Amino acid sequence: MSRNDYGLRFGEQAQYFGNVPDGRKAMKRGGDVMPKRNKKNFRPTEKGAGMTRAGVAAYRRANPGSKLKTAVTGKVKPGSKAAKRRKSFCARSLGQMKKFPKAAKDPNSRLRQARRRWKC
Repeated sequence: MSRNDYGLRFGEQAQYFGNVPDGRKAMKRGGDVMPKRNKKNFRPTEKGAGMTRAGVAAYRRANPGSKLKTAVTGKVKPGSKAAKRRKSFCARSLGQMKKFPKAAKDPNSRLRQARRRWKC
């Protein structure tokens, strides 16, 4: 099979990523695919918001190599990986509470419900 100057077979389309100078449509690189928003994949606000175990599994199937995990909700040993994840989430969500005071005041907001679920 013969190839053109660009190493492609004749008639084969090249894949371009990012900005393409001659106006051709560029392909998307990356971009996570989220699972359907339904009761199976996402927890309602009243039950702590966030994704369910099935939702995380669906996300990881759609995005190979993902390291997404569910919330740390149980008892953890101090200094363990889970304890560090919880501490990190709580620190990040505390910043969100400072940035969004309206959500911080509402005990039924997704932010407050998620923090309650994570035991922050």
